Amino acid sequence: MDFGFSEEQEMLRQSARGLLEKECPTSIVRKLMEDARGYDPELWKKIGGLGWHGLVMPEEFGGAGLTYIDLTVVLEEIGRVLLPSPFIWTVLFAEAIRRGASPVARRRLLPKLATGDLIGTLAYMEPSGSYDADGIIMPARREGGEFVLEGQKVFVPDAHVADCMVVAARSAGQGTRGITLFAIEMKRAGVSVIPLKTMDQTRKLSEVRFDAVRATADDVIGEPEQGWRILAEVIDRGKLMMAAEMCGGAQKALEMAVDYAKIREQFGRPIGSYQAISHKCANMLVDVEGAKSATYAAAWALTNETDDASLGAAIAKAAASDAYRRTTADAVQIHGGIGFTWEHDMHLYFKRAKSSEVMFGDATYNRELVAQMIGL
Repeated sequence: MDFGFSEEQEMLRQSARGLLEKECPTSIVRKLMEDARGYDPELWKKIGGLGWHGLVMPEEFGGAGLTYIDLTVVLEEIGRVLLPSPFIWTVLFAEAIRRGASPVARRRLLPKLATGDLIGTLAYMEPSGSYDADGIIMPARREGGEFVLEGQKVFVPDAHVADCMVVAARSAGQGTRGITLFAIEMKRAGVSVIPLKTMDQTRKLSEVRFDAVRATADDVIGEPEQGWRILAEVIDRGKLMMAAEMCGGAQKALEMAVDYAKIREQFGRPIGSYQAISHKCANMLVDVEGAKSATYAAAWALTNETDDASLGAAIAKAAASDAYRRTTADAVQIHGGIGFTWEHDMHLYFKRAKSSEVMFGDATYNRELVAQMIGL
């Protein structure tokens, strides 16, 4: 394993930071929080033109053919500025299509996903709130040569602006057996999207209802009743992507807290000179660096598809969830009264930390997975 970034990766980081700091300051983030769409279509086109959506997509489909380590570099910068966009979900939709869709569907969808001309999302969570295969109970009953989907999915990111989604439904059996994945257009008859009110307004979530939605064999991703393997692989990559974004946000919160501790004076001294504050900042740094190390290791494992890639993804998500939550909470405390105000940006990072923590399972859930995978 190479513990350093290549020159090309550092250039990618600098170009991503330069673009995002210019195009997505917190003033823009706040405007997008009030925008029903929740993202900037013009900025979406710009990052599509730079090839970000297709970084890990094979070149034959219009992607860059790079690695998850390269994608991690970009996602850290996305997390630093709290970019409101359907970026992660579109990349995950593309992963599902690449791994299981028919050759015809791959040729039709992947080039458009690589440029951002299509927006995708992932619909697998249900009202039970379970993250594992047992939580997928929405039926997909067979009717002739088709499937009929009935039920609902919750906390579906950016469903209100997506063009298509991966839907996980149960067509037979229990547990990991009997789950079928479908690629469904949002405009298909019987699909309705209900926006949800959430604490983190930088990330739009919706409930998606299915009323006798018909799906054909061409809509199936992978083999019928064998969809959990593909979905689990997509979720692992979602954990990594979320962890990378969280590391970027935690790093920014740490920097904001340290900068404030240097200039805010109390009793004639900068508050950073007091042990209570300096020790807190040191602990924040340990949290952030530990989460980054776990995330980079997971990126390497998923890039090389090692046997312990799922383990690495779970460790990264757990570490980043803890680090982002603790770092933003401490950063609010270091800022004192101003840190609790609407006008200050720190609460935006705190809320993003809380919403990101529960995506793909919180730290407790992922630590339980780690324990199971190593036989504890």
